[in-house]
Amino acid sequence: MLRFRLLSLLIVASLFAASAHAELKVGVGKAIITPDPLLPISGGVGPGSPSTSKQGDLTARAMVFQQGDTKVAVVQLDLLGFPSVLSARVHKQVARIPADNILIASTHTHSAPDCYGFPGLDGKASGDLKYMDFVCNQAAVAVNQALDNLEPAQLKIATGEAKGKIAYNYYAPELYDPRMSVIQAITPAGKTICTLVNYAIHPEVLGNRLGILSPDLVGPLCDKLEADVGGMAMFINGAQGGMVTADNRFLDKPSDPANARWHDSRTWEECLRIGHLMASEAQRIVKDAQPQTDPAVACYAREVKFPVESRLMWAIILGSPLKYPHNEDKSISARMNLVNIGNAQILTIPGEALPNIGYYLKRQMKGENNLLFGLTNDAFGYILTKVDFNSFKRYEYVSRTSLGEMTGEILIDNACRLIEVQNGEAGKWDWLRA
Repeated sequence: MLRFRLLSLLIVASLFAASAHAELKVGVGKAIITPDPLLPISGGVGPGSPSTSKQGDLTARAMVFQQGDTKVAVVQLDLLGFPSVLSARVHKQVARIPADNILIASTHTHSAPDCYGFPGLDGKASGDLKYMDFVCNQAAVAVNQALDNLEPAQLKIATGEAKGKIAYNYYAPELYDPRMSVIQAITPAGKTICTLVNYAIHPEVLGNRLGILSPDLVGPLCDKLEADVGGMAMFINGAQGGMVTADNRFLDKPSDPANARWHDSRTWEECLRIGHLMASEAQRIVKDAQPQTDPAVACYAREVKFPVESRLMWAIILGSPLKYPHNEDKSISARMNLVNIGNAQILTIPGEALPNIGYYLKRQMKGENNLLFGLTNDAFGYILTKVDFNSFKRYEYVSRTSLGEMTGEILIDNACRLIEVQNGEAGKWDWLRA
């Protein structure tokens, strides 16, 4: 009898342990954010350019990961940038996920309407406030749709060098990160739910001067992935600052050989070429990855204070009709996230970090696959280290549109804090804070 009771207790304990580790579920959702009628398109600070046509639709795409009580949402918006003041409006419409677990990233297309509310010299904002509300609503629709579509899932995750003529550094051609990471969610039967591509590149083949509203190369990337493997596709940018851009150069037509400058192609056909090549490379990279049948999910968040030294950036913060939150000591606060999903680790960056910062952060991260989500949770300009800030004439623009000289140092410090806390290594990076 005693042996029977012990056996029963062991069976109950094993069943409880099995149920305590809940299976992974993934859901996806998508909504159109193309303005109707078309609006001016923004390529950066200043007034937008009139749009006369469109190529492809701008979208809000969401993928939600759930394991037990933990839920994490990743949202892609086909926009130049999406500040936290707008993200907060999305959070309020998604009651089923904690705000700190909703990661909203802009693709950084230079062919979409302004969602910063850039103030002009006359004090008037160039952005359309009703459109910004529409985007917030549609982003919430996509996340809530993803929550409604949750289903059991496995993950295929891989990182590799993307081959071919895709990206280069406009300031120094070879100083960029060629690695592409892919997270592909599949059903237990092997059907694709979503393929997320993480890569550092400016989607500015078309730019804002042609008058074409477009997701740029991101649209063809997602379209081809969906056609080839099924499910929904997403793109999240990486550390593409200073100035990692699409390689649309005519290499046989130099415009300034002494300074490594070429004429370039600004056509929809070039968007198709680069986007389709990226999709093919993503499929190659993830093809042989073994499905992770029981991947764990964890999400950590940290509020980070950044001083605002730039007169231009401070003028935007004070002059935008979005009424950016800011602190009395002339600083702003932005959220950084560290997310562990299976054998991948994801770190978010609230702006455009230069590639050297990206390389350094990936070296410190603890995943088998380390992903940087740039322009996520906020989009406050370029992020440079103090030794790069205003160091070269070539860096004048990125320095002027950065929050300040210490932005990169503060980012690195807080990223390392996030990594050490979740990895049980508190104190490891004290030398950075000395």
